[in-house]
Amino acid sequence: MPRNYVYVAMKIKHEYKVREMAGEHVVIMQGKYGADMTRIISLNESALYLWNAIYDTDFSIDRVANLLAEHYGIDDEVALRDATRWVDKLDECGLIE
Repeated sequence: MPRNYVYVAMKIKHEYKVREMAGEHVVIMQGKYGADMTRIISLNESALYLWNAIYDTDFSIDRVANLLAEHYGIDDEVALRDATRWVDKLDECGLIE
């Protein structure tokens, strides 16, 4: 997926849901080979906010950056950098299509 384009439409895959475990918000990724390959991704407060804001919708890095800037009152450049990093991590973990 090309991340050089701010307006590329993406979506979080429906098979992934956030769960609360021991006071943490996590996404559990079941591996191909059963429990030995299970990975848990912990979401901090801002990651959880973004996940909830965009889940089940098409989104772009630009939309994520706008959400960050509006919600946290940060500079647009910082918001775009952080949004790009966050989306890259989702992509790296195979959570988006």
